[in-house]
Parts: sequence; structure tokens; C-alpha cells
Amino acid sequence: MAKVFAIANQKGGVGKTTTCINLAASLVATRRRVLLIDLDPQGNATMGSGVDKHNLEHSVLDVLTGQCDLIEAMQFSEHGGYQLLPSNRDVTAAEVEMLEMDKRESRLRQALAPIRENYDYVLIDCPPSLSMLTINGLVASDGVIIPMQCEYFALEGLTDLIGSIQRIGQSLNPGLKIEGLLRTMFDPRINLANDVAGQLKAHFGDTLYETVIPRNVRLAEAPSHGMPALAYDKSSTGANAYLALAGELVRRQRKAAKAIA
Repeated sequence: MAKVFAIANQKGGVGKTTTCINLAASLVATRRRVLLIDLDPQGNATMGSGVDKHNLEHSVLDVLTGQCDLIEAMQFSEHGGYQLLPSNRDVTAAEVEMLEMDKRESRLRQALAPIRENYDYVLIDCPPSLSMLTINGLVASDGVIIPMQCEYFALEGLTDLIGSIQRIGQSLNPGLKIEGLLRTMFDPRINLANDVAGQLKAHFGDTLYETVIPRNVRLAEAPSHGMPALAYDKSSTGANAYLALAGELVRRQRKAAKAIA
């Protein structure tokens, strides 16, 4: 049964989509079966996976509104090696259509249920807002991975996000937890970045991933070529950082499974 993780942060530009694409590809490199779900109407994870968002027969909109099942809408990312549920600007309409539907907050969870056993990991790229789309992503998930930059305003936004996750956990998804915090676009030469990283470590302890994603040109260039950094330049520091993150994620899951057993 797949572990489902929402990649979420209400602040934009923190590396959510970059993390989704590159973590998915890195998990595939460790021989895991991966599904990436693009819930963001911008469709950046779709384009970054090498799929044209302007030429979709089906998208996550059709899945959420019951016009097709998830398998019908999926596409394969050739460079990433994972399955993709794509998105584009049409998905904005899902917000309106779902308002009239029963159990609108759990539409994605229902759609995922029949195929969860086909995957080891499902990663959900959430929009940078607490919309009905993001709520669907959180309700469908076992945990939340929070990418964030080590900046002052990021700490303020983190407090709001944690509050949102707790409220959804209390009312709609009791099993939801924060899986981990990920430092992205990290530059160790900046004193503030190191100060914020220290505060995160002191406050969140083991919830903070040891892996740090650096600022990296190749990592930034890869999406414009429709591929993860691992396919674009596997020797880059960005590609290697996400491979390390995949390894850390797998080890955490293995440790958690042993603790339950």
C-alpha cells in the first residue's frame, strides 16, 4: 500500500514543484513505484515532467469531478520514470464544481483508493493556498512534506500552515501528520539562513530532514527541459541532494514500519 505525501506550503516559490518532480524521480531510481499528482492549476509539475499541459485529453479535473477514473487520466513521465496525473488551468473549475458535490473534501482520496496498492509512493503537488484543491490533497495524504526557504517570513508562514494541517487532521483526516520539513534553496554563506535552520532544528528536531537542498543552477534549468535534474544532469549537486532525500525518506518509512511491528 502506497504512502501518500502532500508537498505543501501556503507560501509560493519555496520549491514545492521542484521537490515533487525530483523526489519522484529519485524514488524511481531506488526502484520504487511512484505516482505524482499535480493539483496546481499552473500545471508546472506536469510540464516539468515532460507532459504538455496544453494538450491533455484528461486531467485531475476530470478525476475530481467524476468524469473519468484516475487510471484513464494518468500519463507516463518518460524522463522521470513515474506515473503522472496531470493538471492545467482548467483545474480551477474544479473548485466551483466540487462545491455542489457530496464529500467534496475527499474526492481525491476516493479516487486514489482503488489503485493505492499499485504504488510505493504517491506525491501530491499542492497549490500555494489553502484551497479546496489543497484540502483534497491533505485529506488524501498520510503525511505532509513542507519545503521551505530559511528566511524570516518563511517562519511566519510555517505557523499558519501547521495550524491548517492540525485543523484538517482534527476534522477530516485524523491520521494526517507532518512527515518532515525540508530546507530548500539553501545557501550556507547567508547568516540568516543558518540562523533559521538552527531554529528549525531546535523546534522540530527529527521532523526536520537532515538532507538540505542547495541553490543549484542545473536544478533550476531542468524543468524548462521537461525533466528532473537526475535526467538533465545526474552529477549536479541538486540531483544528488534529492537522491539523498529519497534515501532518507525510505529509511524513515522503514524505521516507522519496524516500530509498528
